[in-house]
Amino acid sequence: MEIVIARDFTDTPGGRNKVEGPFSGEEFRERCLVPALNQALSTQQKLVIDLNNLYGYPVGFLEEAFGGLRLYFSSEEILNTLDFKFDDDIKVVDIIIEFIKSSDRDNLQMVYKNK
Repeated sequence: MEIVIARDFTDTPGGRNKVEGPFSGEEFRERCLVPALNQALSTQQKLVIDLNNLYGYPVGFLEEAFGGLRLYFSSEEILNTLDFKFDDDIKVVDIIIEFIKSSDRDNLQMVYKNK
């Protein structure tokens, strides 16, 4: 299984939340990541996220999309299922992994409950 962000979502990622405009991290997580990760987990497959050919990597987008997965899954489920394809700066992948590891699920749920 694979999500090519530039092909399947956009090559110009936006901000953190939908209210900030199109192609937000929240929209990507809800529309692409969560359904694909659910399918990968249920079929015990890896889900490859291709980060190539994007015009920038807004930190808010990355944190909301990938760190926000902790609303639905444990960090172990996420990190054991996701693989990343990125030909440029490996630091982007390291940042995503850190967002997944450091996201406090209880805090995230409280924030989203208050929206």
